[in-house]
Amino acid sequence: MLKKIRLTLAILFFAAITLLFVDFTGTAHAWLGWMAKIQFLPAVLALNVGVIVALVALTLIFGRIYCSVICPLGVMQDVITWINSKRGKKQKRRFSYSPAKSLLRYVVLALFVVALVAGIGSVAALLAPYSSYGRIANNLLAPVYGWGNNLLAYFAERADSYAFYTTDVWLKSLPTFIIAIATFIIIAALAWRNGRTYCNTICPVGTVLGFLSKYSLFKISIDTDKCRNCSLCSRQCKASCIDYKNHAIDYSRCVDCMDCIGSCEFGAISYGIARKPKAKETNQADAKQPSNEPVPQTDTSRRTFIVTAIATATAATLKSQEKIVDGGLAVIEDKQIPDRRTHIEPPGAVSLKHFAQHCTACQLCVSVCPNGVLRPSTDLTRLMQPEVSYERGYCRPECNKCSQVCPAGAIRPVTVAEKSAIHIGHAVWTGKNCIPLTDGQECGNCARHCPTGAIIMVPSDKSNPDSLKIPIVNEERCIGCGACENLCPARPFSAIHVEGNEVHFEQ
Repeated sequence: MLKKIRLTLAILFFAAITLLFVDFTGTAHAWLGWMAKIQFLPAVLALNVGVIVALVALTLIFGRIYCSVICPLGVMQDVITWINSKRGKKQKRRFSYSPAKSLLRYVVLALFVVALVAGIGSVAALLAPYSSYGRIANNLLAPVYGWGNNLLAYFAERADSYAFYTTDVWLKSLPTFIIAIATFIIIAALAWRNGRTYCNTICPVGTVLGFLSKYSLFKISIDTDKCRNCSLCSRQCKASCIDYKNHAIDYSRCVDCMDCIGSCEFGAISYGIARKPKAKETNQADAKQPSNEPVPQTDTSRRTFIVTAIATATAATLKSQEKIVDGGLAVIEDKQIPDRRTHIEPPGAVSLKHFAQHCTACQLCVSVCPNGVLRPSTDLTRLMQPEVSYERGYCRPECNKCSQVCPAGAIRPVTVAEKSAIHIGHAVWTGKNCIPLTDGQECGNCARHCPTGAIIMVPSDKSNPDSLKIPIVNEERCIGCGACENLCPARPFSAIHVEGNEVHFEQ
């Protein structure tokens, strides 16, 4: 019964959190957004004291339930292990007890804490479990979900709906895509072979909760009077934490999956208020009994299949990024990304420093941005953390979705009215790219579409009022929304682009 309850809750949490990352409309966040905010690391960074206290109390009472129910990366590993267990009785994976790698666990935790304090978000993002799953869902699952829901639109309106996936933009997102694939392969391989290896050797959240779970009120316990040293519990333990020979359980690694309870044929294992185990003498025959655990065999055919599938998917993705031809007459030149001196963060980020210190790079904001202006950074100092760029769209004044979904407090909630007054950047005009000066044609596209009226057109020749007009920017009115940059027809670089403000301000 306990295992069924745990499985039901785990499936519900896993499905709901996955939906948050693949739901492009953002409607799921109205009902399920709280599930992202109760993840451990985002709650710590957001200083959400209520959630932190609740998770600590949950662990001190029930053990590492968080890791087997709430954490999506933990549940994903259980899914992979379950698939492996269904290969057949002869090939079914069996686990065995192994000593804890405590030194490695605490060294990784120390590096993680140092990275957080130093503001090196890219290192923290690589290790954080929620962020790792977010990248996997956003980069690998969301495109499949989107293509499945919009298959007809994809073929009928490809030029309109997907033209923004230019080669330059796609290449900028490629490092995060590769990291997501590599993360999935590594964690999947560890789960396939050894269950919860990642959780109990690398995951910093698992290390913290593991330390607390040693003192939990409810624990898995072994009744030494009923135990027959059959090793069934140890062979079913994904965390490799049951030493059946000595009737000992490493509670810092136990994730309370309840698999061992169902596997015991003698009712020797139970879950309840922790009690000190009774000592039991073992005879020499039992002590010298050889282990009959099967030696795992490397399945090269599956490895080959996985590598081939990934290579095929990557090739298909690259093929889909080919330049679009307009009417079969002219190739539409890709718009290139400007080299900004200061990068841009979305309204609600407060400042570049605040965003870098709080963002876990889970990319939940990227997945809900309907205008395609948020993308993972390729800068090594803030690798995978989102930044704003306007090749695919602009930050529309009526949209505030990213500020409503951030679980870590990197983007604080702002209303639509507040957003329209927040200056995240300012537009800069580059005359050498402007159509009136390069082609001798009237344009004014930037001024027509500026939502704040920060751009006006003036004669290029002050002595001749009838000369072609060029834009000038009123930086006091410009909020950095990027409408001018996105809608500028100049190629390959826009004649006007946005430079970010290090500190956002309202006016």
